[in-house]
Amino acid sequence: MHFGKPRAERADAVRNREHLLNTVRRMIAEQGVDKVTMDGLAERACLGKGTVFRRFGTRAGIFRALLDADERAFQEAALSGPPPLGPGAGPVERLVAYGRARIDFLMDHHAIARASFERSRPVLMGDPSMTQLHVGVLLRKAVPSMPNLNGVAIQLTAALEAPLLLYLSQPESESEEDVEVRAFLGDAWETLIGRVIAPRGCA
Repeated sequence: MHFGKPRAERADAVRNREHLLNTVRRMIAEQGVDKVTMDGLAERACLGKGTVFRRFGTRAGIFRALLDADERAFQEAALSGPPPLGPGAGPVERLVAYGRARIDFLMDHHAIARASFERSRPVLMGDPSMTQLHVGVLLRKAVPSMPNLNGVAIQLTAALEAPLLLYLSQPESESEEDVEVRAFLGDAWETLIGRVIAPRGCA
């Protein structure tokens, strides 16, 4: 049995992971998600196939690792990036900015999320728990006396993430439709936040 802190990842392993993820991003930008293969990634990255298989295990594992890395970057931007997404803006402005940014993130990654699916694993898209925590913190700053604040944060998280998951389950859409969906959902989120924050008795 092992006790204590887990062993730190070797520097060469960290470099290989970052190199592979950056290579995957370039391949997706140039060819699309469907064209990415384990063999193709190994060749493009100039690494052995064994290295790629040890790092990701399966083709779906490539996209899970990419989602995980991009999710961490999104969280960092929300927690410590420039306003209005990050600190420096008011809580309501940050709530609106977070929702719009989250919609963009989920839609930008919908093809990657589909490719990360394996029958033996659940379909995951980002980290809704982070959204729930972040929304709850900003709500508390905006309306400290809000009743059932934690429950409201859960409902807002579902309102933000669930429609995107439903949309992402549909066939690929044209880019023009994507723009319309982003604007539609972003505007709806802003309206919802305005209603939740508005003083009682106000329309």
